[in-house]
Amino acid sequence: MAAGSGANLLPIVVAIIGLGVGAQVLADRFQVPSVLFLILAGILVGPEGLKIVTPEAFGGALSTIVGLSVAIIVFEGAFHLTVEKLREAPSATIRLVTLGAIVALVGTAVAVRFALEQPWDVALLVGSLLVATGPTVITPILEVVPARDRVEVALETEGVVNDVTAAILAVVAFEVVREPSPTLGFVVSDFARRLGIGLLVGVVVAGIVWYLLRHVDLSPANAPQNARLITLAGALIAFGAANSLAAEAGIAAVATAGILLGNADLPYKDEIEAFKGDITLLVLSFVFIALAALLEFRNLVALGLGGLVVVFVVALVIRPLAVLASTTGDRYTFNERIFMSVVGPRGIIPASVATLFAVQLQNEGMVAEANVLVGTVFLVILATVVFEGGFARHIAEYLDVIPMRVIIIGGGKVGRSLAERLDDRGENVVIIEKDQEMVQLARSEDFTVHHGDGTDTEVLRNAGADNAKIVVAATGDDDANLLVAQLADSKFDAETVIARANNPDNVDAFEDLGVRTIDASSATAWAIDNVIERPALSNWMTELGRSGDVQEIEITAEDLVGKTISELDDELPKGVLIALVGRDGDTEVPNENFTLQHGDHITLLGRKESVHEAIERCHPTA
Repeated sequence: MAAGSGANLLPIVVAIIGLGVGAQVLADRFQVPSVLFLILAGILVGPEGLKIVTPEAFGGALSTIVGLSVAIIVFEGAFHLTVEKLREAPSATIRLVTLGAIVALVGTAVAVRFALEQPWDVALLVGSLLVATGPTVITPILEVVPARDRVEVALETEGVVNDVTAAILAVVAFEVVREPSPTLGFVVSDFARRLGIGLLVGVVVAGIVWYLLRHVDLSPANAPQNARLITLAGALIAFGAANSLAAEAGIAAVATAGILLGNADLPYKDEIEAFKGDITLLVLSFVFIALAALLEFRNLVALGLGGLVVVFVVALVIRPLAVLASTTGDRYTFNERIFMSVVGPRGIIPASVATLFAVQLQNEGMVAEANVLVGTVFLVILATVVFEGGFARHIAEYLDVIPMRVIIIGGGKVGRSLAERLDDRGENVVIIEKDQEMVQLARSEDFTVHHGDGTDTEVLRNAGADNAKIVVAATGDDDANLLVAQLADSKFDAETVIARANNPDNVDAFEDLGVRTIDASSATAWAIDNVIERPALSNWMTELGRSGDVQEIEITAEDLVGKTISELDDELPKGVLIALVGRDGDTEVPNENFTLQHGDHITLLGRKESVHEAIERCHPTA
């Protein structure tokens, strides 16, 4: 690239990054996935808009920039796929990345073959690219649509794994388009070779990074910083090394390295995650805007009615079919399955790989194939991101799949400690705090925090009080706590309202108004008494929500009504006990012959995972 063009490139890169940051801020402000603003910004500054960003502006550097950016994005998504998360939706996840991917590949190829009258090799190339959803589009949507953990895990895992699958499938399909007479053996062996190289390189790099972080002195003064840099360098090295051995094997390498390191016991893991998150936001913004700026509307218009048919079939026929088939018989509600069906926007991998393939096809004289490839892929991306991303929250609210919130007013030590315990149990926790310093402190600990006065009705509403099952007034001001409790009960009809009483003399006043009250002084005395008289129980109680848990639930599973405690014990997982049964206001320790009735409240005690499994059995959400 000439020096002059390099000088011209600098303001363009700065402008793209500035627009990307602005898009992220707007997304947070209006609770809309950032990818929508990023694409609009790209179109604005691209050839179809202000013509600030053009293909010529990057020279030959765009493919390298996009490749490294995609490596960071995929690594970031894979790093968060921990074993604990995967346990939330194991069977559905496996089916989504196998059966779901096959349905997407075949269905899309058939749609392109007949709606656009393309040969099978081109149709399969488009179909392989559109298998991918990807963390670049799923993660921003889930940031503003707080679905249940099992839904988020399934969608996130599908995005990461199918990004890898789509990238490698697309390379193989691309070779088929260019190969005069490909054989099935060639296709299978080429796919296996690229995937195997990626997996091997990813394992080796992850092992080296793990060894450096665990067993090499990284300097006491700068150890966290060095850990962050080594991890980032490892992701880029894995991508570059694998790609040098086989095209597009780098995606598989960074995904493998990310999953392994994300599940490893690494030092400074929190610092690494925070650093990667910031880097990912920047490269995500850059790549989306840069690729959107390369979009030419003439390629979309040239597809005609057939292009619209492909978009309709991909989004409203193939995607729902793949999700419904993959989640059949699992523990998802019907509305959750519908939500997953309509949240499958395509993102960076299809856009970047299609752009690179189109350039190569044009250089080889296959202009028509290149235009169909780019036009179809970008049309599907544009339509799915705009409609599915832009309306995701509205769809979720209509389907009622956003879990009810726990709102804590007060971000002090009490509020944050409670939020941490509830968050560990999978609750959707939001803190309201008016002190800016406390807001920053709570946000630095990764809590969702609304800045404002919790005694203000509009602040409560904006924090989600209309959809709150529990409201806890935990400030150090009893007057504020009392007002919050009254507002939550009268204006928002929360299921449970609890107030903290800092002054024991105010307890009677709180309870006279029907507010469930926790007396801070008495609670401290009880805790001290437990340590003195019941030390083992006290120690175990401090672990509630972490290794152990106690939950009270209502029996709603019809097939359990009429069963005895002994019969129910046989159906519950190991590591959980039925400690108490509540009926008609009375509570007792049940014997093995106690017969359950509809509406009984049982208290489950045991290991965290076992308690959660027992809850799903006794109080299913479907």
